[in-house]
Amino acid sequence: MPPNQDSAMIPEILMLLGKLSERFEPDDNEMKQWMIAHFHNAALADLLQDSTIMMLRVLNEIGRSEPINGITISKQSRILRGSVSKATRRLAAMKLITTESLPNNKKEILFRTTPLGRELYVAHKAFDEQMERGFVRFLQRYEQNELQVIARILQDVTEVSFLELGS
Repeated sequence: MPPNQDSAMIPEILMLLGKLSERFEPDDNEMKQWMIAHFHNAALADLLQDSTIMMLRVLNEIGRSEPINGITISKQSRILRGSVSKATRRLAAMKLITTESLPNNKKEILFRTTPLGRELYVAHKAFDEQMERGFVRFLQRYEQNELQVIARILQDVTEVSFLELGS
């Protein structure tokens, strides 16, 4: 099937892509409210009020791979090293993670969750799993052939440079 060169649907698709990207970044308050409602710990509720999504993403990487250093966190999460450093300083100040130096390398710092940090990691992981279950249920509305088209589009999007196509 030849590519569609002149589709009136393209502006609508671009507008919907903008809305879609907003939907995949959960509202900060929505996420925090869900976590507070499902994990009844007053200390977590207080900590969540002072946490950013970036801090929770960094905590997620630490909880998943501890002990872990900042460079590995940066690579695995695709967060800039400076942002990882800032987030780990705040997480340590909030007593959600601990830091330790290697005996033979004082420059490399490893991060681990504290018991409270582990609890917040588990709450955030549960939120992510709930979101994934909801998305799976959403996709189950569609027929197999429609899912194949969606998968093809998403695969193509991950492989193309829109900058190169634009010139």
